[in-house]
Amino acid sequence: MAPMIDVDPPVLMWATLGLGALAIIGFANRRIPLEATSAALLGLLLVLFAIAPLPVGIDGRMLDATELLRGFANPALIAVAALLIIGHGMVRTGALDAVSEIIFRISRGSPAIAFTLTLATALVVSGALNNTPVVVMFIPVLAALAERLGRGVGRIMMPLSYAAILGGMTTLIGSSTNLLVSGTAVDLGLRPLGFFDFTIPGLVMAAVGLVYVLLIAPRLLPDRAPDPGAVSTGAGKQFVAQFSIEPGSELVGQRSVGGLFPAFRDLTVMRLQRSGEIIPPPYEDVALEAGDTIIVATTRNALANIVARARWFQVSGGTAEADEETGEKKPEDKGRPGNVLAEAMVSPGSRMVGLPIEQIAFPAAENISVLGVQRRSRMTRSLIHEVRLEAGDVMLLQGRRNGLRRLRANRDVVLMEWSALELRAYKHARRATLIFMAVVGLAASGVLPIAVAAVAGAALMIASGALNVRQAARAIDRQIILVGAAALSLNAALMATGGAEFIAHGLLSALDGAGPAYILSAFFLLVAIFTNLLTNQACAVLFTPIAIGLATSLQVDPMVFVIAVVLAANCSFATPIGYITNMLVMAPGRYRFIDFVRAGVPLIILLWLTFSFFAAWYYEL
Repeated sequence: MAPMIDVDPPVLMWATLGLGALAIIGFANRRIPLEATSAALLGLLLVLFAIAPLPVGIDGRMLDATELLRGFANPALIAVAALLIIGHGMVRTGALDAVSEIIFRISRGSPAIAFTLTLATALVVSGALNNTPVVVMFIPVLAALAERLGRGVGRIMMPLSYAAILGGMTTLIGSSTNLLVSGTAVDLGLRPLGFFDFTIPGLVMAAVGLVYVLLIAPRLLPDRAPDPGAVSTGAGKQFVAQFSIEPGSELVGQRSVGGLFPAFRDLTVMRLQRSGEIIPPPYEDVALEAGDTIIVATTRNALANIVARARWFQVSGGTAEADEETGEKKPEDKGRPGNVLAEAMVSPGSRMVGLPIEQIAFPAAENISVLGVQRRSRMTRSLIHEVRLEAGDVMLLQGRRNGLRRLRANRDVVLMEWSALELRAYKHARRATLIFMAVVGLAASGVLPIAVAAVAGAALMIASGALNVRQAARAIDRQIILVGAAALSLNAALMATGGAEFIAHGLLSALDGAGPAYILSAFFLLVAIFTNLLTNQACAVLFTPIAIGLATSLQVDPMVFVIAVVLAANCSFATPIGYITNMLVMAPGRYRFIDFVRAGVPLIILLWLTFSFFAAWYYEL
């Protein structure tokens, strides 16, 4: 048992404030992992109050490990983890891909309309879905838009991140930050935030911010050309693939238009073979028939989407899994979650050199298929099974993740593990969408608490096959969990020792008796500054007890100041470290740190002024 000593509460308060200051320094220092800072803070708090226990409440409870570790069981934190799983299910099933297709269809080739619709859609979707998968989904949309315009992506990628952050301000589940603030408020004795409690001020700020993002931010950002020295991800490499059209396919009877087949807009048709006869391009008024074999050139990403969606053709060139009893080949379920594409290069001296693809032998247990081949010296037009491999050829393989990993020991190929791309399970998209809509509807209507609806939805994502357990586990962000739990523990210590009240009185003294509207405005700006230096989750839960203390001292409804924390903590526009979506667009947009400062600081000032004037009128301060 740890030795106990009697320590005066003021000493414990200063010790807790000191740990909080060290935590802020650690969170701001990007060389120290957030998880390390969180674990260190939690450990020091546990040791401090194990040695010097402090009573909390009137029931004789002590601020011990049970109290300090309650953050891990916080319903808001659990809801965040569950919503991350649901969001990952939406992305993995391709349930959101149709959105980008609709945008391009509506815009009819107008870049301005496409750009506006993309950002507006990202803002709206972010109000009901975690921001990160939204930005991940729209990055390729904007990249394709920039390519069509023949310009760099510098002026459109950062606005995408900003639009997603603005959308997260509008509902309780729009951001993990919002849920953590609500959970902290409940722990401190307040009612939980409602789904739409801050939607009106959030929409006002989002509307003002969207105008800035559309009209002003692009003028402040560089339009740098793509970096010729950047490492290629391989997304643009062309692979030769082959498929055959099956009877009953929706493609049967489709005619070429202007020498191209509309269904193959992402593919280059290199050869069409029908009943042993080769029909060369260009294809003028050619109708597709069942049994046609088509050789195409396409990128890995395009081929991945085609294979995952395909119900109207049979990919050729691979090895299917054999049935254990009959020995016959079984068609593989390409849409099943967990199927992965990866590239593998034929190594010099490989036993595969000179063999046609149909004769190469991977172990039967691997269930690996060759979908395409890429040859640097020339583009082959042969049928896939006739291609004889050469050293340096890159094969696009499909199989289960474990099977592909076992190729590491295969000396005939060099597995390029960075190229692994998990196929989307499009056939589960409808059920994933229904689960998502049910969770949002139940939470928004108040039929179920948000934590209950989110956990049930996450369980259904796994039970329905939209995700497997491994994918669900990977969707949970350990940084959010550790930072949130550690910050909640610090909040419990600050409240028990009087540290939060001390900081609140210090802020009141600094403002020298100003009115509630001015104090709320200054507090919003303070939180908005800190959220660009710390993680917004840590900033949200650290400032929530201070907000409640300020409101209590001013005899103002505490929920007004809590909502100010929600909105201000989402103003992470001025640094790439402020929010993960800023980091996501940094590389595609080729941004530097100063670019975020140049575009983000004016937006923070604009939103601060908008909130200050609107809140003073809306909350009658």
